[in-house]
Formats: sequence, structure tokens, C-alpha cells
Amino acid sequence: MKLHELQPAPGSKKKPTRKGRGIGSGLGKTSGKGHKGQNARSGGGVRLGFEGGQMPLQQRVPKRGFTNIFKKIYSEVNVVDLNRFDNGTEVTPELLISTGLVKQMKDGVRILGNGDLTKALTVKVHGFSKSAADKIQAAGGKAEVI
Repeated sequence: MKLHELQPAPGSKKKPTRKGRGIGSGLGKTSGKGHKGQNARSGGGVRLGFEGGQMPLQQRVPKRGFTNIFKKIYSEVNVVDLNRFDNGTEVTPELLISTGLVKQMKDGVRILGNGDLTKALTVKVHGFSKSAADKIQAAGGKAEVI
């Protein structure tokens, strides 16, 4: 295939319908809007969620609780996942991101206590569960909060 042979797939390029361009176009005169009424006017129609004066669904459903806008969302890593590092490694959030254990940092990284740790590591992250900190220290490592 050469550069001059490139062309879009058949049927992928469709010309827009030209409204109000005569009876032969199929969308002449009223341009597919019918005769008069709210939707025939320029700027006509109703806003999103409007139900003709009936109480809209969003206002009818019960509302409970609230969302705390100050809530911290941590990326979580289990202790068992830290076994991939060598003995004596200093585990930081940057290292966890580069190895793919953490996809997105969010408000920090927290180590949870699922599984067992066999390596002695120095772990420096934003938080630990109590069991995770105990397991890191039991394996001969250090758990430091940044």
C-alpha cells in the first residue's frame, strides 16, 4: 500500500443532511420539525431532566447521608505483594508506581496486612494497618510513615 492509495473505509464518511433546502431533499420547508409548537421554534425544547411540570425523578427520590469532600482515598498494597523486592530494599511510593503495584497515587499509599512477608524491607509510605506494620517488623524490616 502506498500513501496515495490511502482512503477512508467505505461508508465511514457520510455527508451531513442539508435541512431546509427544498422539497426534493426530504427535509425541506419545516426541516423535519413539523408545524409550529415549542420544538419547532429556534432555541425550543425543554432542559435536561424536565418532565413537563411533573416533579422530576431526581427530586422525587429520597436522599440520605452526605459525601465528605475532605475524605482521603489511599492506594492499597498488601504485604504479600512486597515479596517481589530484594532484601534490604527501601520501598517508597515512587518504587511501587514504577513496578506497577500502584497505578495511581491518589492521596497516598497504604500497606494492608493480607498475606505474609518473607523479606526484610524498609517501607516508607503514607500509612500502615496495624497487622501490616507488625508483619514488616516481624520479618526484620522497618515500617516508616512519611
